[in-house]
Amino acid sequence: MLYTILFTLGFIAIAFMLLAIKIIIKKGGKFPNLHIGSNKALADKGITCAISTDARDRKKRVLKDRMIN
Repeated sequence: MLYTILFTLGFIAIAFMLLAIKIIIKKGGKFPNLHIGSNKALADKGITCAISTDARDRKKRVLKDRMIN
């Protein structure tokens, strides 16, 4: 039982190190930005972040609509 737990923890530790190898070795390495708003290909197609779109649409609402809802 203890052997299985230690083996699993070791395996997970190795997996994390392999996933982070580019970040650890590369000078100034960091996780890639996966936010939709910063993706140039999606921005060229007009696709934006849902949160940003919602915030922009809420600012456009007129006072009358704000009072009803």
